[in-house]
Amino acid sequence: MTEVDKSPLRETRIFALQQFPVNGKAVKRLAQAGYSWLEANKQTVNALNVFPVPDGDTGTNMTLTMKSAVEEMEKVSEDKADEMLGALAQGALMGARGNSGVILSQVWRGFAVSVQGKSSLTSQDLAAAFVSARDTAYKGVVRPVEGTILTVVKDMAAAAEEGAAAGDDPIMLLRRVLQASKDSVQRTPDLLPILKEAGVVDSGGKGISLLMEGMLRWVEGQQLHTAETQATPISAMNLESSLDAVEEGQDYEVVVDFRPSGDLDLQAFYGELETMGTSIQVGEGDGMYRMHIHVPTDKLYDPINYTMGLGTVTNVAIENLMAQMDEITGKAAEAAIKLNPVEPGQIALVVVAPGAGFARQFAELGAAAIVEGGQTMNPSTADLLAAFENLPTDKVIILPNNKNILMAAKAATEVTVKKAVVVPSRSLPEGLAAVLRHNPDGDVEAVARQMEEAMAEVQTGEITTASRNAEIDGVKVKIGEIIGLHNGKLTVSNGDLDNACLELLSKMGADKSEILVLFHGEDISPADAANMADKIRATFSDLEVEVQPGGQPHYQFIFSLE
Repeated sequence: MTEVDKSPLRETRIFALQQFPVNGKAVKRLAQAGYSWLEANKQTVNALNVFPVPDGDTGTNMTLTMKSAVEEMEKVSEDKADEMLGALAQGALMGARGNSGVILSQVWRGFAVSVQGKSSLTSQDLAAAFVSARDTAYKGVVRPVEGTILTVVKDMAAAAEEGAAAGDDPIMLLRRVLQASKDSVQRTPDLLPILKEAGVVDSGGKGISLLMEGMLRWVEGQQLHTAETQATPISAMNLESSLDAVEEGQDYEVVVDFRPSGDLDLQAFYGELETMGTSIQVGEGDGMYRMHIHVPTDKLYDPINYTMGLGTVTNVAIENLMAQMDEITGKAAEAAIKLNPVEPGQIALVVVAPGAGFARQFAELGAAAIVEGGQTMNPSTADLLAAFENLPTDKVIILPNNKNILMAAKAATEVTVKKAVVVPSRSLPEGLAAVLRHNPDGDVEAVARQMEEAMAEVQTGEITTASRNAEIDGVKVKIGEIIGLHNGKLTVSNGDLDNACLELLSKMGADKSEILVLFHGEDISPADAANMADKIRATFSDLEVEVQPGGQPHYQFIFSLE
């Protein structure tokens, strides 16, 4: 496909948007194009993670938010711009995942509020909508931080106002807004020091800039399905997580290691693979490339044959995805968790948990509903809402147990008629400490306050593997090393798992603490967890150590220290 389509269709689009107001059909096509381009580039956004931990999911969250938004647009007539933007905003709100997704939903809400009663939009209407989007997004954040997606939205609004004042047509205004977004993204490290220290720009800002870019690419007839490609280090490829969401038609997983005969054109490589399957990942290291893809049965050997034509294949691995998913589903059914029944008038406790072990503990402590989620898998507003809407009570407390789920949890409380309150637990140990204060027959506000007080009594430690090189807060990290976070702050980097655990606990003050609960992840066996506990006891002789299966992905251990 050529970079720019010279067809009459492109010229028609440009002429229509230059000469006539933007109607509902144009709004729909622009939103769909923005979504397509963001989807194509979501891994680029995911990679813009401040901390070198395997939870870079801003691109995924924003993409899933937009997916819900564009699906909602299919339910309304294309005649009116206001109805189309109203559907876009509603779909984004219900599909919002992560803080970035919730803020994006507020941007579209601002657009929808501004254009009510208008079947088509002029440049002046669009400028006013950008301003409304800015104001709504800022109001939706308790403590706005500059150097984030909010700053980018603010700069886009300013550019839109300038364009309308200068007499821009809608296309010229969009070009002006896009350039402002790109410039703003590049300035984010100057406004937020931690971005500069990590050597990245703001991921949410990059995401919304890509949305604008996709819209303009559609107008100008450029392709929307090939990403800004770059190979990640092979060691950073997280192929284990590829089973999280196996789409229909993804029958087999194919992984090929190869050495290309010459320079590998990544853009062309990705483009060809996209004709064969989905879930494409490419890693590179020392001249060796690893290609990962999910394909239907009739294309099982296509990526292998294609790669053989590019160089020397050194290894091929094929897995039956459907068989693996059946096994996972079967195990999940066997390990069904019994939730706590709730009576009318009682407080229903809704908890987000990433693994079976944590889910079981929360259920045993009184949870009425468990929502699967955590790092790299943030639930949407609709997911949280669905967990409690049909419970036989009008009183609800939500424990998100992750800082990136707080805003979606808050959004869920705003779209229900029930009295729902969010207790802002930012980690699983905080959530467990809070749930111990749960009183199903108490006053919602009073119980929530007691839960928040309990969270302050526990410290959280997290052990995982670094996903990239970094230096943050004076801690140098190399990809593949074991790192430790203390209450969300990068604190330790070590080449050895045991030493990293002991060092992190030392810095957390384990020698002055009384109780440690060690939750081991899905990749740590009970025997290895028990061995780790013995080493902790030997190092901190006065510390009472308890071992529990957490079942969490990505994190070998999570510590709850009191």
